[in-house]
Amino acid sequence: MSERLRVALDIETSLVYGRRLLEGVSRYLRANRPWSIYIEQHELGSDLTGFLKRWNGDGIITRQANPESIKLLKRRHLAAIDLGDIHPHLGLLRIGSAQVTIGRLAAEHLLERGFEHFACCGFEGEHWSQRRRDGFIAEIGHAGFHTSVFESPRAGVNVWKRDQQRLVEWINSLPRPVGVFATNDMRGQHVLDACARLDLAVPEQVAVLGVDNDELVCNLCNPALSSIIPNPERIGFEAAGWLDRMMQGETPAAIDIEIPPLGIAVRQSSDVFAVSDPTLASALRFIRERACDGATVTDLLAHLSVSRSWLERNFRKLLNRSPQAEIRMVQIKRCKELLRTTNLSLEKIAGLAGFEHPEYMSVVFKRETGRTPGQYRSNGSSSSGSNGNGAGGNVAGNGNVAVEMKKRNGVMT
Repeated sequence: MSERLRVALDIETSLVYGRRLLEGVSRYLRANRPWSIYIEQHELGSDLTGFLKRWNGDGIITRQANPESIKLLKRRHLAAIDLGDIHPHLGLLRIGSAQVTIGRLAAEHLLERGFEHFACCGFEGEHWSQRRRDGFIAEIGHAGFHTSVFESPRAGVNVWKRDQQRLVEWINSLPRPVGVFATNDMRGQHVLDACARLDLAVPEQVAVLGVDNDELVCNLCNPALSSIIPNPERIGFEAAGWLDRMMQGETPAAIDIEIPPLGIAVRQSSDVFAVSDPTLASALRFIRERACDGATVTDLLAHLSVSRSWLERNFRKLLNRSPQAEIRMVQIKRCKELLRTTNLSLEKIAGLAGFEHPEYMSVVFKRETGRTPGQYRSNGSSSSGSNGNGAGGNVAGNGNVAVEMKKRNGVMT
């Protein structure tokens, strides 16, 4: 039996992106010959040079490459793939996300929602963040609009308060309504925190879109954060395939391979059409926050102090539906979420979604979705279409999240 090739996977396991890269490598190995694998357990930003001095093998896939470690790799003639995105190209075969495409996709998402004011919040000195920013600015500029930019270094806990205050001041200076592209999900969480401190309605006054679709981070946000879905599994799969060929003597023709994103997970933070009228924005916020408490159109009219005819006319002009239909849409979204993620009884779900009786909730749910709550609970995560999700252009949904996909240059992204 031939000896297995020895490969180091120098990929952080502390972030969901790194774990998904490893899933892609694993998928390749299940379909091909196995390696003898060493996984270096660390966070992103560890010292690759020190690791290389104490490890000897046939190949490495790394996210930690820097100019110094590249020199060592080349001296040792070690087959290596660079999956890093902090530095510009370092000379190794690099496979990664199409960062400029991600920025352009973010711009398209916010432009389609009718915004005329745009902003980008990223990290200073991070190559991946700057590339996403550049793609966003270019696409927004192509549409005839300007982008306001805020960048700061990654902040430790000791400077969090200062940097977040700067972010709050920047958000407060933006014209509204505004669509904000955060270059990753953690940055999106920072933006949403700043909006909460300013008591700004999200998404009516500030719509926010992140990147990475880290579901834990996205769902910890309030409201839940919309996020562009990269394709790290494919990146890991392609990296493993190329490393396998390189260890057998093949020289790659390309030195930089970019993998497009899969689409956008549309959640509440950007699930809106831009509303410049402050009264309508207030109406949408009231419905979003109070519909599941049982609020009615009468309650909404009392809150706004406007006539029913004005409200009906402007809702239909803006959303092509009535205020009552908007209330029902928010309630059905909540029902879907609870049916998909909990084992609560229909009686309990009805109460949490603002229905007085579970029987009436079931009638409304069937009318709006074409299925009973029980049928949705059985196979809701595999449903398609956008009934009740309120996000135009969505082609797949699972409760309160819809995946928005686009076709770019013949490739579904």
